[in-house]
Amino acid sequence: MRATFDTHALIWYLLSDSRLSIVARSLLDEIFQSGDSVGIPSICLVEIVYLVEKQRVPDHTLDLLQRELRERDKFFVVVSLDEQIALRVADIDRATVPELPDRVIAATALHLGVPLITRDHKIHASGIETIW
Repeated sequence: MRATFDTHALIWYLLSDSRLSIVARSLLDEIFQSGDSVGIPSICLVEIVYLVEKQRVPDHTLDLLQRELRERDKFFVVVSLDEQIALRVADIDRATVPELPDRVIAATALHLGVPLITRDHKIHASGIETIW
């Protein structure tokens, strides 16, 4: 696994949205071409369900994600929240990254030892290795 998605980066990748940075898109293309994988913290799935319910992302976003998980299962790897990741949340400063889902996502990347694909300035400020 070479990187991990933050929720908004995953959504923008799925929707081919121009808000995904060129650097992030190039890295994802490179990872896909190499046959390697990118992690999706399981909490991202929960956030996408919530964002669809709140009509903050298109209704078909969840369907797209489910299709991609089936068709490109070697590229997209869902990373379940487990005890080790939960304990790594303590390594993400709550004053810098106050939202719990963001801390879980950052802790997932930290636990896996891979960069996090995110535009979130608070996560950038936390010292976690990020790509944008």
